Amino acid sequence: MTIMTEKLQPNKISGELTAQGLRFGIIVSRFNSFITERLLAAATDGLERAGAKSKDVDVVHVPGAFELPLIAKKLAATGKYDALITIGCVLRGETTHYDYVCSETARGLQLAQMDTGVPVMFCVLTCDTLEQAIDRAGLKGGNKGFEAALGAIEMAHLSRRIRSEKSKAAASGKKRSK
Repeated sequence: MTIMTEKLQPNKISGELTAQGLRFGIIVSRFNSFITERLLAAATDGLERAGAKSKDVDVVHVPGAFELPLIAKKLAATGKYDALITIGCVLRGETTHYDYVCSETARGLQLAQMDTGVPVMFCVLTCDTLEQAIDRAGLKGGNKGFEAALGAIEMAHLSRRIRSEKSKAAASGKKRSK
């Protein structure tokens, strides 16, 4: 029996929370703009506080949450952005329309990031009531737009780091064994 005397210390890959040198795209739904504009203000505030410059942030407005995935995929495909933030607000109504919009928006945004490799932050509030949405847009529980900005910064750095590690491994001819 072999006794391990050395504690495992894995290589840690982590993201930073500085936006300097990164480019961001923000796609915002105009539907429920009372909420989405508050989320947008907080997202841009988060990016600015982390060092992003105006020239490095583009904002695109779309009619509703259902349109977010198409524009997210098109922006990601340009290769111009390190991360995207998608902002929307869907409130439950009396029909099943809410379920379809929420489900397909989430699925479409996930596909956009998986197909392009560009991180897409999901800041689409899916709430039962307007009060819940207001609470998540800055009244009680902080602002989900600000949280999405921090997530976008971290994911942009993680993606760069992993891409860099992959390039280094390819250049040296080394691959990790399975």
